Amino acid sequence: MGSDQVVFTIFLIFAGAAVLATIALLARQAMILAYLVMGAIAGPAATGLVAEPAMIEGIAEIGIIFLLYLLGLNLYPQKLLQMLRQATLLTLGTSLAFAAVGFAIVLAFGFPLFDSLVVAAAMMFSSTILGLKLLPTTALHHRHAGEIIISVLLIQDLIAILILLMLQSAHGGLGQGLLRIGIGLPALIGGAFLAERYVLRPLWRRFDQIQEYIFLLAIGWCLGLAELAAVFSLSHEIGAFVAGVALAASPISRFIAESLRPIRDFFLVIFFFTLGAAIDPALASEVLLPALVLAAVMLLLKPICFARILVAYGEQPRLSTEMGVRLGQVSEFSLLIAAVALHHQVVQPATSYLIQLTTIISFVVSSYWIIMRYPTPMAVDEALRQD
Repeated sequence: MGSDQVVFTIFLIFAGAAVLATIALLARQAMILAYLVMGAIAGPAATGLVAEPAMIEGIAEIGIIFLLYLLGLNLYPQKLLQMLRQATLLTLGTSLAFAAVGFAIVLAFGFPLFDSLVVAAAMMFSSTILGLKLLPTTALHHRHAGEIIISVLLIQDLIAILILLMLQSAHGGLGQGLLRIGIGLPALIGGAFLAERYVLRPLWRRFDQIQEYIFLLAIGWCLGLAELAAVFSLSHEIGAFVAGVALAASPISRFIAESLRPIRDFFLVIFFFTLGAAIDPALASEVLLPALVLAAVMLLLKPICFARILVAYGEQPRLSTEMGVRLGQVSEFSLLIAAVALHHQVVQPATSYLIQLTTIISFVVSSYWIIMRYPTPMAVDEALRQD
């Protein structure tokens, strides 16, 4: 992709998304839907204005990296460990239930056994992007509901990484991959905290009046840990999250979080655009019915399942319902599972696209449901708009 094409693509994404977002807000719809629709219109299956959406997928991933980085900045390590202990059984139990239901549905539609297992694995997770982006930052990140949602999403992300390792080892090497994660994750965490204490902290103190330097160092730290995590066969997102948690106790963490939020939003717009641009109507017609059934079941099952289990744990029914709705969709990790499985030829193309279409449908419906009923930073109702 030439430089002129890159500039045109960025222009198209944000100019088009701005127009459609205006229409969406006037029609009381979610802005995320505008980004998806803009991608579908500009993608190769429609106008072809963006002929190769895969070329900007790497750029879009940066938005997820910054999202996890900012999440880590809001979590003190001691509090994080307590949250993970409380949410482990909840997350494992619900994930297995969603996988079992997804497996039964896809198998009933005649998909092969192994393909059904991959789809089942993809149905286990809720969206980190929607779950966190639609949380009011100051209102819920430090409240009980936000803590539970974040804990569930983090455990799910770790499970997703293990599944991705298994798919990537389709031609061998699973033992080596698990060994790397067993050694690499503790090494990454320990090294991050040591570097923060003996390298970053003195630099913060010495140059805290130079905001441009603090901004650059914060970005370099995030992306550096993300790349280091990839060396250990972990994801860039896990590295960014560790980078954020290592800085959470620093008095400068709030400044960093406020400075990087616009950058996160910039790249997340690109992420949703690429998601819409990947829609292929030809393949969609083949898997539309099972995708609609699967998405509908997950959109109903996940909120109910989370809410009832949380009530059984002693949570208030109204709060449990809200948390269930916020976790009631399929995850962007499911898209990654679909892509990796297809790349290693362990599933057929229709199965991969089934996962993608189910995820997109759940994104649209879930984001609309949340924005219309609960406090979010991008609600169309002023009474619900919180950040």
